[in-house]
Amino acid sequence: MDAAEAIRAKALALGFDAVGFATADPDAASADRLAAFLAAGFHGEMGWLAARAGERAAPRALWPAARSVIALALNYAPEGDALATLARRARGNISVYARNRDYHDLIKGRLKHLAQFIVSRFGAEVKVFVDTAPVMEKPLAARAGLGWQGKHSNLVSRRFGSWLLLGEIYTTLALAPAAPHADRCGRCRRCLDACPTDAFPAPYRLDARRCLSYLTIEHAGPIPERFRAAMGNRIYGCDDCLAVCPWNRFAVAGREAKLAARADLIAPSLADLAGLGEAGFRRHFSGSPIKRIGWNRFLRNVLYAIGNSGDIGLAAAAAGHRAASDPVVAEAASWALARLAA
Repeated sequence: MDAAEAIRAKALALGFDAVGFATADPDAASADRLAAFLAAGFHGEMGWLAARAGERAAPRALWPAARSVIALALNYAPEGDALATLARRARGNISVYARNRDYHDLIKGRLKHLAQFIVSRFGAEVKVFVDTAPVMEKPLAARAGLGWQGKHSNLVSRRFGSWLLLGEIYTTLALAPAAPHADRCGRCRRCLDACPTDAFPAPYRLDARRCLSYLTIEHAGPIPERFRAAMGNRIYGCDDCLAVCPWNRFAVAGREAKLAARADLIAPSLADLAGLGEAGFRRHFSGSPIKRIGWNRFLRNVLYAIGNSGDIGLAAAAAGHRAASDPVVAEAASWALARLAA
């Protein structure tokens, strides 16, 4: 068994669902796309994307000793319809990946185990990454043969559809690269048409400033009013473009129990969420990626969803936050009450 085969076998034994290999050479096409994305201002407030753009475009700019990249993926496809909760307006819709434990911790632990195996077996140096460094995960995964970047800019796999979480290991080990995966989107544009805020100015191009995942998670201030109604009851992230991908018909539900949806996070009551309080929020979302955005930002999202619910019975849940010390929360509460009254 050669090095690549041994690493693949170990990765699959550790619970990864897909493994691929790419060189650490610069990727001119990805660098050009990133430069165009940044020049258009599509990154919004995510200044860290621009600050280390050079290292994103070339793995060896981040670590000069790197010779190969090992791309790894974990399937998190949900049971049933990922968008079913959108019709339940008095309930909150949470992105599928955030309905249980924080995947960063789960994947990083497995990456470290695999890295230890590589070091002990082959004497190579390694560095592990899972959304924590200037690494272009999706282009690298495509170069490593795990899938292709679809028109929604996310990775698509023939086996797992649009439901893959990614991690990488940079190594000094020379590994034969896989053939890049062909783009199989064809003429389909379901992901583009499904976007509730028209965040795709063109196929394969995303304007994050219009994306509900960006707005509900990364954006710190009030969400622009022109996007609030389109949020519906999406209180953390948005899966619309992922969920409608036709390649999902081949996906089977993810097998990782720590990523399986908690029953209380599939369709949580907006009234209950609005009443958590900061301490209750920290307890309820302990170990969850949702905890990262903090109580005020999460409450802001919940209040917009209450305003979109059409349920006047939720007015009391919003009214108590009109006097919040955070002006963004207070404004969101007032907006929700005005919308319900209308």
